[in-house]
Amino acid sequence: MKFLRKAWSALYHIWYYIVVVCSILVILPFILLTSQSDKTYSNFFWWARRWSQLILVCMGYHWVVKRQGKLAKGQTYVLIANHASELDIMLMYLMVRSPFVFIGKKELAQKPLFGYFYKRTNILVDRASLASKRDALKHAAKKLDEGTSVCIFPEGGIPEPQWLLAPFKAGAFKLAIAAQLPILPITFPDNKRHFADFWDGGYPGRLRATVHQPISTIGLTEADIPALSAQCYQLLHTELVAYGCTGKSTFAAS
Repeated sequence: MKFLRKAWSALYHIWYYIVVVCSILVILPFILLTSQSDKTYSNFFWWARRWSQLILVCMGYHWVVKRQGKLAKGQTYVLIANHASELDIMLMYLMVRSPFVFIGKKELAQKPLFGYFYKRTNILVDRASLASKRDALKHAAKKLDEGTSVCIFPEGGIPEPQWLLAPFKAGAFKLAIAAQLPILPITFPDNKRHFADFWDGGYPGRLRATVHQPISTIGLTEADIPALSAQCYQLLHTELVAYGCTGKSTFAAS
C-alpha cells in the first residue's frame, strides 16, 4: 500500500510538471510580449490568472472561496497567506483580481520555463543573504508606491510537514507599516493535503480558501511590528484550526 501511494504521488507530480510546462508553451507568445516591462504587467497578470486556472482544472481541482469582505477598488495591499504547497502560487493569483507581485525565493528562477517568467515579473530573494533581503524589501516598497500590491508568505518558505503554521518573519509587516497600507490575510487549508512533497501524496478535489478582512496599518510604527505579526498569525491559525487542520504551531515571530 505504501509503495502504491508513493507511485501515485510521483505520477501525480509528474503530471503537474507536464501541465505547467505545456500550459506555458500554449500562452508563450502572449506572456513573452506582456512580460517585457512594467507598463504591460497588468496584461501579463491577466494571463497569469488564466494560466493558474488552466493548471488547477487540469489537475482536477475546483476552488471554493469564502470572502469576509469586499475589497476596495484600486486599493494596494500587502498580501500574506500560509505557505504549504506549490499550489499556493496558482491559487493566490485567483484570490485577488488586481495585479500584484510575489516576493519569492531565488531558487524558483531555476525551474524550467516557469523560472524565466517568475524572475522577470516578481521579486527574488536569497533567504541566506541579509543584503538580498534588504534589496527585496526596497524593491517591494517601490512596487507598493507605484500602486502594485505585493504578496509575501511570512513563514519564509514551505515549512516542514509537521507544521500547521510556522513562525512568521517580520518583512511583510515592516513593509506594510512603512507604506501605511493594509494587510490582506488569506488562508489555504487544503493545499498541503492535496499537493504535498513529491513522495508524500496528492489528489484532485476541492481547494478552499478564506480571504479575510484587510487589516489597517494606519498610524502604526515599527514598534508595532511584533503585535501586528502576532495578530495575523493568530487569525490564520484560528482559521486553519476551524477548517480542521492540525499540526505544530507557535505564536512566536522572528
